[in-house]
Formats: sequence, structure tokens, C-alpha cells
Amino acid sequence: MAEWVKVAQSDQVSEGQVRVVEAHGQRLALSRIGGELFAVQDLCTHDNGPLGEGTLFDDLIECPRHGARFSVRTGQAVTLPAVVPVKTYPVKVTGNEIFVQI
Repeated sequence: MAEWVKVAQSDQVSEGQVRVVEAHGQRLALSRIGGELFAVQDLCTHDNGPLGEGTLFDDLIECPRHGARFSVRTGQAVTLPAVVPVKTYPVKVTGNEIFVQI
């Protein structure tokens, strides 16, 4: 059964930035775009690269290894060499705390 896990404080994730967090042993790349928070697995589906070390371009996160880009909204792979989407996770904010559903 899925549960909400606290992963960060709201002020720890700046606009346009990526922060790596952990929830139940899973590493996630947490980002804020247009005031909205998004969480995707911190693992490129092309070669298991660390997406959380990547760069955001609008709502796309780019893997630092080979440049594959994924939508943080949907997880969809939008550029080669990746073709398989990354897993996304629901995010909510309660007060100043950020929770991700795992």
C-alpha cells in the first residue's frame, strides 16, 4: 500500500533546481517548476545515470551522462538515447513539509 513520506522542507527546493531525496530506500529527484513540485526516480532508464545530478530545462530533466531528457511531469523520455520513461511520484506540501507518495 502506498504511503506519504516526508522528504524535505519546502524551502529546501528552489525554483528551477533539482534536489536528491530518499524515501523508503528509493532515491528521487525532486524539482520545483513554476511553483509546482515534481518527483521522479533518480535513475536514467538509458544507463542508470543519476538524474538528480542533471539540469532542468523548463519541465525536462537532462541526464548528465548522455543527455537523455525526461518530463518531470509525466516521466516520458523525450530525447534519445532513452526511450523508456522514468517513474514519477505524487507530491504534496503540508505546511512547510514536502511529502512523496511511495
